[in-house]
Amino acid sequence: MEKLQSIGQLEWIRNKILARSKTARTVVYVCMTGCRAYGAAAVKEALEEEVKRQGLAGQVEVRGTGCHGFCAKAPVIAIDPMGVQYQEVSPEDAIVIVADTLKNNRLIDRLAYRDPSTLQSVFYLNQIPFYKKQVKRVLTRCGRIDPTQIEHYLAAGGYQAFAQTLSKLSPAEVIAEVTASKLRGRGGAGFATGLKWKFTREAAGHPKYIVCNADEGDPGAFMDRAVLEGDPHVVLEGMSIGAYAIGADVGYIYVREEYPIAIEHLTIALAQSKETRPVGRQYPGNRF
Repeated sequence: MEKLQSIGQLEWIRNKILARSKTARTVVYVCMTGCRAYGAAAVKEALEEEVKRQGLAGQVEVRGTGCHGFCAKAPVIAIDPMGVQYQEVSPEDAIVIVADTLKNNRLIDRLAYRDPSTLQSVFYLNQIPFYKKQVKRVLTRCGRIDPTQIEHYLAAGGYQAFAQTLSKLSPAEVIAEVTASKLRGRGGAGFATGLKWKFTREAAGHPKYIVCNADEGDPGAFMDRAVLEGDPHVVLEGMSIGAYAIGADVGYIYVREEYPIAIEHLTIALAQSKETRPVGRQYPGNRF
């Protein structure tokens, strides 16, 4: 993808990507994070091969994504625009998924979620009790975009918040917005983010740094891994907004060694960000 030169070009690129995707195709979302341990990579490969073999290339996209959340039923896949989810999928199921569901809109009972009380099959993701009452905010793109493709993030509105921040708000106004939102840290202390940014902005001395602590060191804490694996650009965008607000020139991300997929996806996202420069120096007011 070409290097971005202005805020206006960011919106132009986004519209261009969306226009390409309007040739409306079926998308099969395959969890490629936690489900990898249960053979999701082989499932994705088998689906891609069957899509080609059965003549659906160009009509069906098989997309690797972040976590779908229902790890107990791994590997899981979702199919849009049908809204179907299949669970405990094996590579051998690819033939029938493509032939029956993708080509003929026939649902496969043995791959559906089964309600434990009624034993009825539930095919549609939004009707499965696990998902029914969920309202995703931080994880809104996880399971929908390919975390290794910056185009997917841009198409979903990525980096727009940062572009608007630079073009419309001063650092003090950003801090005021964050303070008014009552956003807090997601660790045990729950410290007010706006207050933290205000203290850092007002502190004497340079350079200043912004640090993303993705260690999840608290016992039983799982609030960062899914984001880092499934939507890494949102971390970079959030850090960029924070850096602008506090006057930081350098950022660090600390990820534990036990999260190799998070490290892999973050490394890819950083390389893409450097190449396309959605947070680059070409934007007026950018200090880093």
